[in-house]
Amino acid sequence: MRSIYIAGHRGMVGGAILRQLEARRDAGEAINLITRTSSELDLTNQAAVREFMQDEAPDAVILAAAKVGGIHANNTYPADFIYDNLMIQSNVIRHAHDAGVQQLLFLGSSCIYPRAAEQPMAEDALLTGVLEPTNEPYAVAKIAGIKLCESFNRQHGRDYRSVMPTNLYGPGDNFHPENSHVLPALIRRFHEAAERGDPEVVVWGSGKPMREFLHVDDMAEASLFVLDLPKPVYDANTRPMLSHINVGTGSDVSIGELAHMVADVTSYRGRITQDISKPDGTMRKLMDVSRLERMGWRARISLLDGLRETYEWFLAHGDELRR
Repeated sequence: MRSIYIAGHRGMVGGAILRQLEARRDAGEAINLITRTSSELDLTNQAAVREFMQDEAPDAVILAAAKVGGIHANNTYPADFIYDNLMIQSNVIRHAHDAGVQQLLFLGSSCIYPRAAEQPMAEDALLTGVLEPTNEPYAVAKIAGIKLCESFNRQHGRDYRSVMPTNLYGPGDNFHPENSHVLPALIRRFHEAAERGDPEVVVWGSGKPMREFLHVDDMAEASLFVLDLPKPVYDANTRPMLSHINVGTGSDVSIGELAHMVADVTSYRGRITQDISKPDGTMRKLMDVSRLERMGWRARISLLDGLRETYEWFLAHGDELRR
């Protein structure tokens, strides 16, 4: 029986991966799933992670645990974002290795690429320019995670792989009015405006930046696809120190277009205006997903269908999310 530890199983991505692995297990696949809540295991605590890994010695680790947030959160808590993520990654990857774990999947972010990277952003754009200042600490931590995996592969012959998702959304997202990413923040703002009958909704920034959005169920499917790839196939499509794989849809929309899509989904009928005093962030972040498509995987959930599903989930959990 294959034993898999999912770090961050209560997060949006980790939860989606857990659901898909549970479905595999229910269908008869021999999988032992290992999870721990943050209260049961503090991943920033080196001694605790070391003891856990030695005791459990899983066959594979999926590292989906991270401290995440939108532009406001990254600007407000930069020390927290770099420190917590560096600690989580360093502890999990190092002590997985020490416990003899041969296979690990690290989940990063598209913010690893330079602010002015050529579009769409290919994997080889990494470390070729200056990062976006609003999320540089988080991006540096994620880059370090990629290089940790690659370095353990080079020095110790491990099979530690990395996937870099574009902007994710879906069931289990963070809908906090200040600390969430743009899409869930817009869903909550337009929903509440529709409820109150507000004549206007103000959207941060110019509305011109382009963003790509991937449903979390697609991300979970892609993650397990990459984890399960035969090593010769993975190695043939990557390089030892450029081994990460982009995960996205290959298409994007402007924030202004997204706002109107969310307004339609939430049945908001008022005006939409832009607050140009707020930061835009990177003007475009489109992923080049040709590497993953060559391996045989492509996203299947359209943005409109995903928005509708996510809004239905928000409606079902609204009271809980407002506490």
